[in-house]
Amino acid sequence: MEAIAAEKNIEKVLLRKKAESRLYHELFQIIRDKKILFQFVPVEKLNRITRKNHQGVVAFISRIEYASPDEMVARSYESGKSPFILILDQLSDVRNFGAIARTAECAGISGIIIPEKNSVHVSADAIKTSAGALLTLPVARVSSLRESVQFLKDAGLTVIAATEKSDKLLFDADLKGPTAIILGSEDTGISADLLTLCDISIQIPLFGEISSLNVSVTASVIVYEAVRQRIIKE
Repeated sequence: MEAIAAEKNIEKVLLRKKAESRLYHELFQIIRDKKILFQFVPVEKLNRITRKNHQGVVAFISRIEYASPDEMVARSYESGKSPFILILDQLSDVRNFGAIARTAECAGISGIIIPEKNSVHVSADAIKTSAGALLTLPVARVSSLRESVQFLKDAGLTVIAATEKSDKLLFDADLKGPTAIILGSEDTGISADLLTLCDISIQIPLFGEISSLNVSVTASVIVYEAVRQRIIKE
């Protein structure tokens, strides 16, 4: 409760199932009022996380201060650059997340947007895999990717879906202007509701027997094609 009052950036809170106390219910009300992500779990799970006296509650506090999509766009324009943002739709592999963040930071990307639920987050493993890039690269963690995508479209960004089902090649797409690229989860790809919002879709040409690239490799190829185009433009 003190962490919430101090406005710490809380990833989520685990609550012991069937806990009953005045303080417990007071905390639960605060969590709901602040719209903090929470989950009811067996006490055994809490005991596996910590051997300390957790009193039926464990909170995960973020290692970074998350940004927001509007901050990413504003900072890009203020620095004289064209915004270029990556949107990761329900990525689950922390190593892919770290690798994408490392490439994004090296290429000077404006930031990465991830959803609050069913997604990787900025953990110690993610930071290590990113070689520390996640400590400096802006990351936004949002309740609705759909709303964020719509905001970016309204802000003048072209939203592009990276999918092998597209009939348009990456190298035929104009990535010089304000752009947001959506990359889908490792198993199911981009959600159908996000695909409907995209301005265009693109694919990376493949000539082997395997039908798709690893998502972090896909991100690297697209990001550096954008870098190439922007260098030529300059």
